[in-house]
Amino acid sequence: MFNNEGMPPRLLVIGGGPAGHNAATHAATLGVQVTLVEDQIVGGAAHLWDCIPSKAMVSSSMRLRAIRNAYRLGVSEPGPVELDMENLSSHVYGIADRIASGVTSMLESQGVDMVRGRANFTGPNSAVAVTEQGEVPIDFDFALISTGSRPRVPEWASVDGERVLTTREAYHLDELPARIIVVGSGVTGVEMVHIFSSLGSDVALLVSRHHVLPHRDAEVAAVLEEDFLRRGVELLKGSRASGIERTEAGVTVRTEDGRVLMGSHALLAVGSVPNSEGLELDAAGVASDAGYVPVDEFNRTNVEHIYAGGDVTGLLPLSSVASMQGRKIASHMVGRPVKPIDYGRVSQAIFTEPEIASVGLEEVDAAAVGRKVRLTKVPFASNPRAMIQGDTSGFVKLVSDPATHVVLGGTVVGHHASELIASVALATQARIRVDTLVDTLMVHPSLTESISEAAE
Repeated sequence: MFNNEGMPPRLLVIGGGPAGHNAATHAATLGVQVTLVEDQIVGGAAHLWDCIPSKAMVSSSMRLRAIRNAYRLGVSEPGPVELDMENLSSHVYGIADRIASGVTSMLESQGVDMVRGRANFTGPNSAVAVTEQGEVPIDFDFALISTGSRPRVPEWASVDGERVLTTREAYHLDELPARIIVVGSGVTGVEMVHIFSSLGSDVALLVSRHHVLPHRDAEVAAVLEEDFLRRGVELLKGSRASGIERTEAGVTVRTEDGRVLMGSHALLAVGSVPNSEGLELDAAGVASDAGYVPVDEFNRTNVEHIYAGGDVTGLLPLSSVASMQGRKIASHMVGRPVKPIDYGRVSQAIFTEPEIASVGLEEVDAAAVGRKVRLTKVPFASNPRAMIQGDTSGFVKLVSDPATHVVLGGTVVGHHASELIASVALATQARIRVDTLVDTLMVHPSLTESISEAAE
């Protein structure tokens, strides 16, 4: 495995997020000479601003809520439980720092050359990294574009990091917002609602469609909305924001239907945009589409030796997907056989309370394409472990083929759904029949029993 000069192939990785650092470490183990250029801490948005910090906040907020509600399980009500925002912020970013440090150590141990700076192409096999010390020219045989994405800020909003926020500013506030208005009811929006309502903020959520999570099963959204209403969250359905103004007291959010909302803070959760500007893609001949970099099933761009992975591709924006893409890219570029990712069998989770997780074909997807499926649902209200834990909200829903009885997918809504979905994901990936799930002895009492019951 050598290039035209009789040397190990050279890989340039632009961006050290999940796709980038997984490709770099895996390629290095395969004998590739790797240079990784990153202008911030390696780990990417998933570790620094999105996935890890948000889930750490979710975990802490759930602990706080559980302590306050412990009396329902027979535990004497404790004294006042105080929220320490400084300690919470330190905890959240401490986890991110430890993960970033671990990724850096792993890259160093594999001999990856790491350059702190921003890279751009100067040709189909050349690039330059702009660092504090000057420009560093880099020649390569293969390249990977893994520059990720950032929160989208509409033209009618101006983020100041103090009162008007995106998720990147939401985790290190000096004080808990008294009233926060969340704009956007997709995955990020509902997770932010869960976090701040659990911590004790008064929360209003702008829902531009008929229900939260507009692209998900309405039954799933209904369970989440019921929980929000129990918490006192103000749901404003059919409202689309048109402007945000900073005031002396906080913020004013205006909607297209004429509503005016007052709050201490506003948080934008209205999607993301790719980080592809400044890469000089044209110099390498790489095509783009509205900033995204299109790829084939092996994550190759239109230039065969240049790959792209992660959010910048516009495919499923999950760190788990990006990580898998990175590993497969490294194998593919050295000529190893690679099975393309089946994006229809990717597990996904929303870390609210209750949690929401799904994999494979969902009911709403089957209805959209007119496919006949068999649906079976078991509510956690009948599950002994759920009763013991004092949380019986949610359900398990399995989707199977009525002719072959093969599991096509499923949805879990409830406590630990992000963990429970693993068995459904395995069944979906391995094309297991429902009778195999029925014959699998689960622990009793456990939440996984509901999966067997749904199969039965």
